[in-house]
Amino acid sequence: MYIGLDLGTSGLKAILIDEDQTILAEANAPLTNERPHDGWSEQSPQSWLAACDDVMAALGAKSDLNAVRGIGLSGQMHGATLLDDHDNVLRPCILWNDTRSHAEAATLDADPRFRDITGNIVFPGFTAPKLAWVKNNEPDIFAKVAKVLLPKDYLRLYLTGEFVGEMSDSAGTAWFDTGARDWSDDLLAATDMDRSYMPRLVEGSEVSGQIRPELTAKWGLSQTCVVAGGGGDNAASAIGAGVVHAGQAFVSLGTSGVLFAANDGYQPDAGTAVHTFCHALPNTWHQMGVILAATDALNWYGRFVGQGASALTKDLGALQAPGKTRFLPYLGGERTPLNDAAIRGAFVGLEHATDTAAGTRAVLEGVTYAIRDCADALAATGTKIDRLLAVGGGSNSDYWVEAIATALNTPVDLPVSGDFGGAFGAARLGQMAATGGGAELASAPKTEKTINPNTKLTAAFEDGFARYKAAQTAIKGLT
Repeated sequence: MYIGLDLGTSGLKAILIDEDQTILAEANAPLTNERPHDGWSEQSPQSWLAACDDVMAALGAKSDLNAVRGIGLSGQMHGATLLDDHDNVLRPCILWNDTRSHAEAATLDADPRFRDITGNIVFPGFTAPKLAWVKNNEPDIFAKVAKVLLPKDYLRLYLTGEFVGEMSDSAGTAWFDTGARDWSDDLLAATDMDRSYMPRLVEGSEVSGQIRPELTAKWGLSQTCVVAGGGGDNAASAIGAGVVHAGQAFVSLGTSGVLFAANDGYQPDAGTAVHTFCHALPNTWHQMGVILAATDALNWYGRFVGQGASALTKDLGALQAPGKTRFLPYLGGERTPLNDAAIRGAFVGLEHATDTAAGTRAVLEGVTYAIRDCADALAATGTKIDRLLAVGGGSNSDYWVEAIATALNTPVDLPVSGDFGGAFGAARLGQMAATGGGAELASAPKTEKTINPNTKLTAAFEDGFARYKAAQTAIKGLT
């Protein structure tokens, strides 16, 4: 058996699978994050460890864990977990959706070495500018930093006692030579750091360590149970969805939105604001467009009108042509293609006829068009998408998925009922590490149904996208 642990922003999820990758049990532990100032987002790393204890105890109550051979890790990317030389956490982790370091990010991005070496713009959410912010604003803490770990790698330290990272997550720090799959000494030096601050690296499907003896006894695990390198949340989700070869892609409608495409080679184009990262398997890379609010935007609107997301979407009926009301989902800035931490969202074209349902459709259309922006940016790099799979909570809305299929003019597959996200992908990586298996263990799930573009509405959605781009330009001039 194998376990996948997916450390998300809102919770830690655990999945237990057997040799045939059938899910035997799962468990969840909620997490909260704090926003003490505008643009800030922080989380207590200690809460991750408590959540890990909870989910492992829950799995152990459902199954004998002594047969578990491998554990894989997935996690929210970019977070800055700062430790002193006694492995004590120095401050709350600064999360992926924290934009306080926008000035530091701009300074680093102005140094051409960063884009040349990493293949990416230095976004405010990345890890390196966060350390620059800490140096500028919390110098006493910066002086005590001995190790910088990404969230899932701090969880790994708890599990194994080892300082280890892997390629897909590390590529999102802005310290990584993405083509060479290694830390860049030049980029570390640019932020007054060196390799001693960084964990050693393994591939996502390789062994990173073994479970500490006290935890094997506590959870009933075998002393030979290994921990895989794992992957950043999107790379691990791609492993779960079987997106591992060029031409394969998925759209994720989670808290954030992601359009993820696998690549057999390294083909960066930083100017598009597309992320070019290592994949969780050796000698593979991926590109993705990222928007910061997908279901998060729908949940925000639900709080605004006093209804839950499922209640808002369940009675929308057949897909409609986009209306006059437009929504720009930039609630906390935006990445692809805008790279703008200051831009904020807006409703445009409100009128007397705008009711709750019209507002809901506008929110779904706004996120859809933000994903269309990502698709256009990916196409500009030469990345081809032959197959698109929809995952994440938002994919439960056929209305939303049909809007995406129509806006992108691409059929969208919905997998059979099951969980093919980060936890499942992490479990697959745990199986690869324990058995020496490779990409053949990351097959695509069976398709329950395919939602095709609504050709009767193609022109209407193109017109809607043009109006969205016009509103985007206007909003950029106001923030």
